[in-house]
Amino acid sequence: MDGQPGLRERKKLRTHAAISDAAIALFLAHGFQQVSVAQVAEAAEVSKRTLFAYFPSKEDLVVHRLADHETELARVVRARPARTAPLAAVRANFLDGLARRDPFTGLNDVPQALGLLRMILGTPSLVARMEGFRTGAERALAEALRETAGISEPTARLAAVQIVAVHWALALDNAARMAGGEPADARHPGAVADADLAFGLLEHGLGDLSGRS
Repeated sequence: MDGQPGLRERKKLRTHAAISDAAIALFLAHGFQQVSVAQVAEAAEVSKRTLFAYFPSKEDLVVHRLADHETELARVVRARPARTAPLAAVRANFLDGLARRDPFTGLNDVPQALGLLRMILGTPSLVARMEGFRTGAERALAEALRETAGISEPTARLAAVQIVAVHWALALDNAARMAGGEPADARHPGAVADADLAFGLLEHGLGDLSGRS
């Protein structure tokens, strides 16, 4: 065996991609609420039953493209170099993502990515699904912290909640600016400054929040 997927698996992957591509194209052209599952199935040339076998809900047609990000912070922590603190690894990964205009940082103004972003932010059911990813990210990161940093469950859980919240807030702020028409290149210095501030607060345990300089 060469490790490559067999014919049946390749066919399933092609069907999955065809349904997803048809859905995104229709949603971006007409709006998420305005397009029915039946229309997506027709465009992808599959039955509704087949569509639901690949995507259990209409929202899954969109959010599956972001599903890998649910465990990204946990992967970063697990893969960090020896003697690198978990928070330092997450911070470096976020700054690198900003430089690469990774959509996970919210700093991406490619037209299709922008269209997808605006659609998600403007659709309550999709926003709710994204919140589910946030909860999953907290669980995965807490587990990674427990296993690799040797800290207790309460500490790992509370640390994960704070790290994910900061990452989420930074990405959403960048995303909102992109959706509002700000170019990614113009936003980049401010995004870096905000990230440095946010991760600095985490690193120093929030410190003195009295507002004194």
